[in-house]
Amino acid sequence: MRVETVRDMADELELRLPSSLRSEYPPQLSAADERGWFRFQRLYDSARHCVRSEAAMRRIVREAALDDGAEGSHWLEIQVDPTSYAPFVGGITPVMEIVLDEARQVNATADATGAARVGVLMAASRTRHPLEARTLARLAARLAGRGSGDVLGFGLSNDERRGTTSDFARAFAIAERAGLLLVPHGGELLGADAVAETVRALHPHRLGHGVRSVEDPRVLEQVVSAGIALEVCPGSNVSLGVYREPAQVPLRALVDAGAQIALGADDPLLFDSRLLPQYETARKVHGLDDTEIAELARSSFRASAAPEEVVTRAMADIDAWLAAPLP
Repeated sequence: MRVETVRDMADELELRLPSSLRSEYPPQLSAADERGWFRFQRLYDSARHCVRSEAAMRRIVREAALDDGAEGSHWLEIQVDPTSYAPFVGGITPVMEIVLDEARQVNATADATGAARVGVLMAASRTRHPLEARTLARLAARLAGRGSGDVLGFGLSNDERRGTTSDFARAFAIAERAGLLLVPHGGELLGADAVAETVRALHPHRLGHGVRSVEDPRVLEQVVSAGIALEVCPGSNVSLGVYREPAQVPLRALVDAGAQIALGADDPLLFDSRLLPQYETARKVHGLDDTEIAELARSSFRASAAPEEVVTRAMADIDAWLAAPLP
């Protein structure tokens, strides 16, 4: 969400926002301890509680696609836990129907508006009962497909220190049988053992973060050899105190190990850092050259659920960028 949008929605509903989403924006975050994560989650929940209508949900999808398109992105995957919004629109199925319909409309007009095309993923929360995750996985499977109006993947979100990863294995098995991209979070707040457990129990195609797999060479080798992509979000890692400074984010180590990487901004609203600065960090802090930057971009598409025509067009643009003379 844009911070202006959060404020508009809060004003319309006469809700009070924390000062760090008003006068003290952007928030200063650190999750090096439990209180740090609590501060992050509190702000996340404050923004989420402002989304109480179909119009609000549609606005978020459309603005996110426009903002990513303005940066030059071709493809945006939005991960939705519908349980948060279900009370306001009549249930989890209407939530997904609204989001999927707006994604369909965004994609139909993307060439004219300059928006990134949108794919929709569903997610369960680690803080809720695994039975709820199975319910969500069954809905995701029913809505699954490869088109702009379909659910493309299934994830597991929230604080990875909560719940037991293996308890969600049956939900992920449902999603796997439906051919969905499996994209759980893991390996940011917890170390390599958590990555290994997530790989064993959930069979992911992509891990949200996964950066701490570098702490155990055997786990990193397992991730690389299995072709599991890592959503590396340098700005998020530093903001949440996983690493004290950008240079400590193990992007170079992951690249050198042959990991498939999709750079991400995680939560731009709360970290005040969008996708482009993650690429700038890769260049300026981690020393990646043009060829390596281009490969990062290609890798993000290989790790995505984007349809073939989107990937083909993006790959051609990446090649053109790499071949172009320096300004």
